[in-house]
Amino acid sequence: MSPDWHPPHFLVRWGRQARAAWMAWWNVILIGAQILVLATLPSSYRQGPQRTAVLTHLVQATLPQINSFLVLSALVSLVLIRIVVATALSYGLSQYALEVLVRTLVLELIPLYAAMFVALRYALPGAQELRRRLAERLRRGDQVDHQPLLREELLPRALGASLSVMLLAGLSGVIALLLTYINVYGLSFWGVPEYTRGVGAVFTPAVSLIFVLKTLFFSLAVAIVPFAASALRDPQGRFGRRSDISEFARLLSVILIIEVISLVGNYY
Repeated sequence: MSPDWHPPHFLVRWGRQARAAWMAWWNVILIGAQILVLATLPSSYRQGPQRTAVLTHLVQATLPQINSFLVLSALVSLVLIRIVVATALSYGLSQYALEVLVRTLVLELIPLYAAMFVALRYALPGAQELRRRLAERLRRGDQVDHQPLLREELLPRALGASLSVMLLAGLSGVIALLLTYINVYGLSFWGVPEYTRGVGAVFTPAVSLIFVLKTLFFSLAVAIVPFAASALRDPQGRFGRRSDISEFARLLSVILIIEVISLVGNYY
């Protein structure tokens, strides 16, 4: 090989992009691990201002989302329930309608769109707003220290997003189960024993564990990925605005990986 040989320009550019993407993911993982460690420490909640910040973001991440999400979730659930029930009746497979609804709606769809709803309504806009505030602090000449940033900004927002996903997924799951019962058995109580046995047959210990873990990891992804990325400086050492599409794609890739792993655990 000639000593004057140089790799093609596109290979150099691709290598730099791959290295930058790897470093960005690695930094997100490190900051996410620090957030998780702080979340397990009682000292993160005992101090006055810190405790106030955590409680404030828990409320801001949850209460404004409840009404709109539960109405949307109920409408989507009702449409899907009617489609599945009508299709099952037309093919003479009504005995399988309940299991299909519980598996597709409660186990798979509700945790997924609860995570996406909180991400689009709270986590991603909150991460961009935090990044804008950090950029303003740098322009004023203020110092942005890592530990205060973790405790005072990232941890409260991450806890709020995580609680919001778990709460919305739990409430919408209960509503979906109630709507399923009403559509299958009506407003009487005669079908409660059969309905309970049908739901219990789906929620085996293994399936229940996978469902809880999937919802937990969805909440952690929504809580950590956007806010950890918002604390990363650009190559110029600043907090420039990031593309909303790229940030959403980063979070979506993590959520899809969790979803695929849960599907493998449930059905293989």
